[in-house]
Amino acid sequence: MLTALKAQSTFYSSCRFANSLFKYNSLPTKSKSCSFNNTVDLSKPNITVIRSYNKQAAPVNLLFDRQHKLYQRNRAASNPELSKQVDYLKDEIAARIADRILDIKRRFVTINEVGAGSGGFARALDDDITDNLIMCDWSEAMLNRDPDAKYKINVTKRVMDEESIDFNENSCEAIVSNLALQWVNDLPGVFTKIQQSLLPDGVFIASLYSSDTLFELRASLQLAEQERLGGISPHISPFVEPSDMGNLLTRTGFSIPTVDVDTVVVNYPSMFHLMDDLSAMGEGNCVLKRPNIIKKDVLYAADAIYKELYANPDGSIPATFQVVYVIGWKPDPSQPQALKPGQGKVSMKTVLQDQKK
Repeated sequence: MLTALKAQSTFYSSCRFANSLFKYNSLPTKSKSCSFNNTVDLSKPNITVIRSYNKQAAPVNLLFDRQHKLYQRNRAASNPELSKQVDYLKDEIAARIADRILDIKRRFVTINEVGAGSGGFARALDDDITDNLIMCDWSEAMLNRDPDAKYKINVTKRVMDEESIDFNENSCEAIVSNLALQWVNDLPGVFTKIQQSLLPDGVFIASLYSSDTLFELRASLQLAEQERLGGISPHISPFVEPSDMGNLLTRTGFSIPTVDVDTVVVNYPSMFHLMDDLSAMGEGNCVLKRPNIIKKDVLYAADAIYKELYANPDGSIPATFQVVYVIGWKPDPSQPQALKPGQGKVSMKTVLQDQKK
C-alpha cells in the first residue's frame, strides 16, 4: 500500500479545491512525497526526438474531450518538480508491466510505447528486456518533461496521438501502454490498429484504470451533490470494466488473451490532497459533459462524507486505484493452438476420475 506523507499545513481556498480537479485553472504549489522511490543507477542514453502527426476521423460516439486532456497533461508538465513528485503511481505500475515482460522469456530489440508520458516505463526497463524504446505521447511537453533524464537503454521520442497510432503494419515486436488508453474514445479502434502494427507473434501489453478507480471520491461527491443540489454530475471519468477486456482483445484480433487486475490503495491526509495530486498528474476529469465548477459547500460536504465513510483510524483517507492489465498476441502458426472438438486424446471424464483417486 502506498502512503502519501502528510503535508505541512497550507491554506486551501474553495476556488483552488474546485480548480484542482475540475477546472484546472491552476496547479498546486505544495509538494508531497510518497513511499515509492524507485532509484536506479542509470547511464546516459542516446535520445532522439521525432515529431509525427496523423489525422483520423473522429469516432462516432465521443465520451472524452481529448483536447482538454491534452491541456491537462501540458499543464501538469509545466511544473516539472511537482509533476515528478506524483509519478509514484505510474512508476509502480510501469515496474509491474516490466515484470510481466520478463515473464515472457524473450528479449526484444525494440519496444514501442503508446502514451509514454514522462518516461516511467523507460525508467523501469533495463537491457535484459530490450535495447531500444520508442516513447510516443500526444503531449510533447510531458514527453520532454525531463530533458536530462538518464536511461539504461536507447530512447527515441515521438509526438503521437494515442487515438491516431501511425505505426506501419507488421512492424513492431512489442507495443506497451501504461495508464494511458483509458482516455481514448475509440478503444476497439486503437486495439485493432495496435494488432495490425505488430509482427506475427508480437505482443501487446497494457495497463488501464478500471471501474473501481476512485470509487470513494465518486461516491462522496455524488452523495454531497444529492444532498445539497438534489442531483448529481459526472465529476469522475468512467473507466473500463475488467470483465470486458478479454472479449475486446479477442474481438480486435488478438490471440491468447490474458487479463488480470491489481488494486493499489494510496492514503492521503484529506480529499483535497488527493485532488491536488490528481491535478498534478494530469489525471483530471475530461468527460465532454463535465461541469465547469463545483460549489464550495458541496466540496466541504464531500470531504466530510469521505472521512465519515472511508477514513482510516489515523485520520487519513484511502483512494483506490484499480488497474487492469491486458496481454494479447498477434496470431502466428507457431503459437499453441486449441484442438477442434472431438480431436482430444484424453477425455475430461478420465481426468476427473484420476483426480479422485
